[in-house]
Amino acid sequence: MRICNVGYVFLMLSAAPLAAQAQRPAGVEIQWDGATQVSKTTATLQVVVNPPLRRGSAIHDVVFQALRELGADYVRYVPWLPYPRLAVAELEPGKWDTSLIDPMTIDFFNATAGHSTILNFSTIPAWLFKTDRPVTYPDDPDQVIWNYTQGKQLVEGGLQALGDYYAHLVSWYTAGGFTDRQGRRHTSNFHYRIPYWEVFNEPDAEHATSPQDYTTRYDAVVEAIHRVSPETKFVGLALAAPSAHPEIFEYFLDRKNHRPGIPLDMISYHFYATPTASETADHWQYTFFDQADGFLNTVRYVEQIRRRLAPATRTTLDEIGNILPGDPAGRESIPEIYWNASAALYAYVYIQAMRMGIDVVGESQLVGYPTQFPSVSMVDWTTGRPNARFQVLKLIHDHFAPGDRLVQLRGVPGDLLAQAFVTPRGRALLVVNKRNHATAFRLSAEWKDAEMAVVDSAAPAHKTAFDGLQVELGPFAVAVISGK
Repeated sequence: MRICNVGYVFLMLSAAPLAAQAQRPAGVEIQWDGATQVSKTTATLQVVVNPPLRRGSAIHDVVFQALRELGADYVRYVPWLPYPRLAVAELEPGKWDTSLIDPMTIDFFNATAGHSTILNFSTIPAWLFKTDRPVTYPDDPDQVIWNYTQGKQLVEGGLQALGDYYAHLVSWYTAGGFTDRQGRRHTSNFHYRIPYWEVFNEPDAEHATSPQDYTTRYDAVVEAIHRVSPETKFVGLALAAPSAHPEIFEYFLDRKNHRPGIPLDMISYHFYATPTASETADHWQYTFFDQADGFLNTVRYVEQIRRRLAPATRTTLDEIGNILPGDPAGRESIPEIYWNASAALYAYVYIQAMRMGIDVVGESQLVGYPTQFPSVSMVDWTTGRPNARFQVLKLIHDHFAPGDRLVQLRGVPGDLLAQAFVTPRGRALLVVNKRNHATAFRLSAEWKDAEMAVVDSAAPAHKTAFDGLQVELGPFAVAVISGK
């Protein structure tokens, strides 16, 4: 299967005679003196550990180079449950082994050097939980297993051991190593910085964790890590289904439910649009964005809880994407237009979340591939080249950042979402075509010498003029128009 590798297309928009037409596209008016707010939102992504990221894979070098060149902040790094040998450093009590984990983690640190990151070794060693029988895992580190996270309650003494395990992990990467519970020294010679540590992943799904148990475990992990890395900040929750569990936000964000001095630096939760098996791109143009609107209503609701209970706590939406029917194994083929539709969805959520003052919006995920959610991949898993999903993130990252001023617009057609900005480099307009067909609009003459960067599967614009400039965006196009 070939994934469309879509890059930037740069065009100079210029005025030219326009023949009479039956109906002119809507004119978009920008009120440059009508700034509504200052952006505080960073666009970023998550990197989930899987075999294609291992050294020696066909795409390793290309993928890490793309991550390095992107230069994003708050990149989330997640060694996760399908590959226990690539994610868990202590698979058996007292047996510390990061020989398979270190190479990818070092490559991640190097690719994100100079930028803030969020580490989340999300998978808890299975032996810390009460289970009917010991949890087994494959000898082959590349073999997928989906039932590693068994058990709900920790074993006796498990809370202390849980904190120790994560303190040892952080010490391994930040302090050159650690001394274990038996007094043995484990030396790594690593001295990296970990700006943020996220505590577990989707606990509402993994281990069926209650709000009370999650908060107790969060406190134990944070307290233990703080002893060895006082500068590290923390991200909590990482919920899979935030709309289904408002009680978790209510409990976790209430400081009276935490140990004294435990920080609540940031919370996180996730969203994936999920169409049905019979849907095509003509359905996705409504399903994806309707589901996104439902999620954004959840964001508004959660924001009210956060502001009431913990107004200083920040928010990262650190898994935004789409999952097609058939994943995690994957469908036989994914149409190329899907990558543009999914890219447009991310841009749509980014704009709407920015308007709500969300701090970080993270696209999911750098590499997916058959057996591990191929429909969430941001690169071609056979070549490593960025697809439209990665390119839209790069488009946004390269043009917009916290501190930009958001400006009001009028006349935006219903098939589009648009946001105008005043940035340090000048005026700019971010436009998302939500539909699986071309959509046009007009701009005023002030844009006649503008530059447009667009991610699309077809030619992104044609040049026309009347009393303004006409812009046509292809199906699911995302464009940035930059003025002076």
